[in-house]
Amino acid sequence: MQTTLKKTEQVTNNHSNTINYPFLLVTHMVCADQQIHSEESKALHELATQIEAGQRTLEEMEKILAQDDNQLSVEEVARRVPSSQKNEAMCQILAIAYVDGFCSVLERKMAERIAQIWNWPKGEIQKQIEEAGAFSDTGFLDESNQQKLSVSARLLQKADSILSQALVNKLANLTGAEEKVEQLRREILLSGPEYDEAIRECAVVAKEDYQFSQFALRSALSILYYLGKNLQKSIYEIQSKTNSKGQANTAKEVAKQLELTEKSLSAEIIKEIEDVRESLRSKERALNHFSIAFMGRTKAGKSTLHAIVTNDGWEAIGVGKQRTTRYNRVYEWKNIRIIDTPGIGAPGGKSDEEIAESVIEESDVICYVVTNDSVQDTEFKFLHLLKKKAKPLIILLNVKKNLRDPRWLEHFLKNPDKAFAMEGQSGLGGHIERIRRYAKEHYANDYFPIVPVMLLAAQLSREPEHENRQEELFKASRMQDFLDSIRESLIQYGTIRRSQTLLGSTVGAINTPYDWVAGQAQIYGQLAETIQSKQEEIRKKIEIAFKDSRSNLQIEIETIFQEAINAVPSFAEEHWNSNELGLKLGWEKRLKSLNLEQRLKSAFQEAGEQFKREVQEILEEIGHELQLVAELGGDNFKFTEQDSWDTQHILRIGGIILGVASTVLLLFSSPFAIPVGIVAGIIGGITGLFKSKDQKRREAAHKISESLYEQLNTQKQATLEKARSEFSNSCASVIMNIESYFKELASGLESFSLTLEEAQKKFSGFTNYLNRFYAKRILDWSQEKYEPLTEEGARKTVAKVQRKFGHKMKIITRSELTIKKSMDELKKVLQEDISIQSHKSVK
Repeated sequence: MQTTLKKTEQVTNNHSNTINYPFLLVTHMVCADQQIHSEESKALHELATQIEAGQRTLEEMEKILAQDDNQLSVEEVARRVPSSQKNEAMCQILAIAYVDGFCSVLERKMAERIAQIWNWPKGEIQKQIEEAGAFSDTGFLDESNQQKLSVSARLLQKADSILSQALVNKLANLTGAEEKVEQLRREILLSGPEYDEAIRECAVVAKEDYQFSQFALRSALSILYYLGKNLQKSIYEIQSKTNSKGQANTAKEVAKQLELTEKSLSAEIIKEIEDVRESLRSKERALNHFSIAFMGRTKAGKSTLHAIVTNDGWEAIGVGKQRTTRYNRVYEWKNIRIIDTPGIGAPGGKSDEEIAESVIEESDVICYVVTNDSVQDTEFKFLHLLKKKAKPLIILLNVKKNLRDPRWLEHFLKNPDKAFAMEGQSGLGGHIERIRRYAKEHYANDYFPIVPVMLLAAQLSREPEHENRQEELFKASRMQDFLDSIRESLIQYGTIRRSQTLLGSTVGAINTPYDWVAGQAQIYGQLAETIQSKQEEIRKKIEIAFKDSRSNLQIEIETIFQEAINAVPSFAEEHWNSNELGLKLGWEKRLKSLNLEQRLKSAFQEAGEQFKREVQEILEEIGHELQLVAELGGDNFKFTEQDSWDTQHILRIGGIILGVASTVLLLFSSPFAIPVGIVAGIIGGITGLFKSKDQKRREAAHKISESLYEQLNTQKQATLEKARSEFSNSCASVIMNIESYFKELASGLESFSLTLEEAQKKFSGFTNYLNRFYAKRILDWSQEKYEPLTEEGARKTVAKVQRKFGHKMKIITRSELTIKKSMDELKKVLQEDISIQSHKSVK
């Protein structure tokens, strides 16, 4: 097989029009986590050279990296990988996925999707993923480059193709090579002993903080897992109620309804679990680097900024270039990571914003880029998410001027300060005022710095045609002011920024499931209370509906029998001289003409239908009230798109309502046989020798009428009694089942609420746990001291923390402390309202 692979690849490499599909799968995996690391990109290009990839392969590679709309999709590439190369191709993409020490959710999904396209058994791909992650996914590999390499080597040890051999070399380079520091201008970015000491301190703090954030996040995963299990247990307990057949049926129907709820909750729990897991992975990624993310609307200048700072990626920037970033591009130097994100509100839609969002948690500082030609409210709405995750912010105001025009360039360089003037018609003062106004609305405060720069001037300083004016252009751009703010963030505030990322913002990752669970607990509790409070009202309304239906039925029975009674005199006159058989047949014919039996059946059926309709209206009314209660929880309360909490589902009540109603109709549909033997013997009783014919006729008609009246009245009373007893019993059964259903439903919802409340308390405990450690870091930083972070130290120093996440934080200490930082400085750095009080002063 290996010989075949080599031959196949040689054919691929010798023909520029032939595409190397396994290599393109590797390219897709590089992009799978929505981040393109600068070193990964370079390694991929070098790898293409080593395997002598043809022109078409290179073209498709560039399309994938640029996320071109015409790129070959993962599905197309996977389907064209020859069967003989699939196992090795899977090894290659998993090696790339795990090269940074762990496989992200998106990378895992891509591997699973490829396996599905290849019709691999589900267990097979899961086995390979688990084997690949045996050393990496269980914990973070902070300084174990050899371990990282061993994961890749293990995956590729049986591979012998040209691509795999080259891939092993590239993996070795990625995990063990010296940093290419020459790519960064030392004179303008972080360098020197101050930087090295700051990095060392940040690493120490990060390593300590990570232990606590990891424990809290893993505990959150456990809480969510057992929440799902406990909800299932509640349904099982309801299903187990079998004291009587009626109760068993009711419990079964309630369980069916709650299963819809539980399935929806479980789906949300799975989403929350995945979010917490991703947060944990973000903390792992954040551990070894101080990360700065560039964000902002499309074409604001983020990619230019990235290229200026890193001296990398210039090929994607220039006149006419559109959408230079579709994925997060990552650049690392020593222990600093710079991330360039897609534009907020770019034509690519929401997915681009989601890609940008994916790096917020692992970033220590967000640099939000805006321009002076478009400072609009819409581009600041994204700041709400940054505040939600409690991320510190630097606003970079990119001042745009057409410096490509030589006249404008000369005019600018004569007096650069004029472009940055605050006052005047074209001054920046109005823009900065608007930025602060919009930011206050979406970010809750304006404690962040706003740094005006001219990115185009800095870009021109890097272009060959302006080499003789390089220093002049760079200085005039004021990029140094921005770089100084980055330097300040790391050297002066680096340790507290690290604690913000690994402790402070981790609270948000736990707050999210906490808020969801708390909201659900409240809603289910309110629904249970509403149902309990409405049960008596429901019973009374249904009893009224029953009485109305029964009364209408009785009136209809009276009416139907009265018509039969009214027909008796004429019948008796017509049949006074008939024999017994004639009377019987005649009365049967008369009853048939009156449609008596069918009308009685219809009367019972209509009464049942009326009762059913009125009950349904009562249930829909209570269902509407329950829906209003449910909607108090906002968008959080949803079951599924198809099975929302509405009158068609919550009040479906399965076989209880519709089934019992059908039973009612069945009971009332038995045949009504009106006896006609009542005239038997009448003829013999009216003979008389001396009576006239007319007298005989009157006497015979009278006797016939009396007999029929008696029998009809007897039958009417029997029918009315049937209406009173059987109808009443059947309706009582409906009422009992409905009451039982709502009682069980309220009990089930209350059980859900209590289960959710228990999880809520546990989440609250871990938010307090993290806030206490974060508060300890703030206190130490405020005192300009460092001591190892321990549970004992936090407990001895911090008495209590009250925090509205991302907005304000009140720290109550156990003793008086000497705070060396002003509250204004704390607010500026932490970008939350901070207050510190001792336990004694609070008393």
